[in-house]
Amino acid sequence: MLCGTSDLCVSFADLGTSTIHSEMTTEARSTKHEEQRAAKRVAGEAAADLVKDGMRLGLGTGSTTAFAIEAIGRRVREESLSVVGVPTSFAAERLAREYGVPITTLDDLAQSEAALSLDLAIDGADEVDPDLNLIKGRGAAHTREKIVASLAERFVVLIDPSKEVDQLGTKMPVPVEVLPMAEASVSKALRDLGGEPVLRMGQHKDGPVVSDQGFWIVDARFGAISNPADLAAAISQIPGVLDHGLFIGMATDVFVGEADGSVREKR
Repeated sequence: MLCGTSDLCVSFADLGTSTIHSEMTTEARSTKHEEQRAAKRVAGEAAADLVKDGMRLGLGTGSTTAFAIEAIGRRVREESLSVVGVPTSFAAERLAREYGVPITTLDDLAQSEAALSLDLAIDGADEVDPDLNLIKGRGAAHTREKIVASLAERFVVLIDPSKEVDQLGTKMPVPVEVLPMAEASVSKALRDLGGEPVLRMGQHKDGPVVSDQGFWIVDARFGAISNPADLAAAISQIPGVLDHGLFIGMATDVFVGEADGSVREKR
């Protein structure tokens, strides 16, 4: 037993129990992280199996899509697969280069193709509802992701089970990409729509997060969204908004990776 001048006493048994509990909590978190990582990997690899020779691909951004890009690169090397990908962010572009996936731009495709289209787009999501509507944008790349997904004949979304929700907004806010000088007015408009907007700040830099377009990201929390299509339309009408993270009716498939190595497909 340890006692201080304030008569606060702590037993060695209590200290030991606290240490054991902390270690168990850390171990549980580590196990959950590894299970999520395994689920993301199998979803990414399942998506990579969809790729066929000659395809034009949309390459999404995020930890789950990174596994798909890695697997596509492996197929390019081992099977001499001939594909070309349009990355949705600087991060996706760097991954594609690292894993050997040939890349192009929409401008280049437009000059070489009669119709500007992609065969397959692969991306992750922060939330997916039963109708396959999505919230995306935790990586601040949702504007480019939406453009690329809109051009794809098939848009496959890759998630682990933690991203499935009954209603969008249950866990995640809606990211809104805004012109910096319009942040105050956009935030007011989002509050008028029932949201609680917060300017996203950088994790390893001073000041706000800046998108690849040089815009800021406002995260608007609405709670469970009863009509995501109406909310998406309303946010799009706000002056100063470039785009938002509500993807309504765009996904054709959702691959849900499980920690046991299986993949559920939702269409």
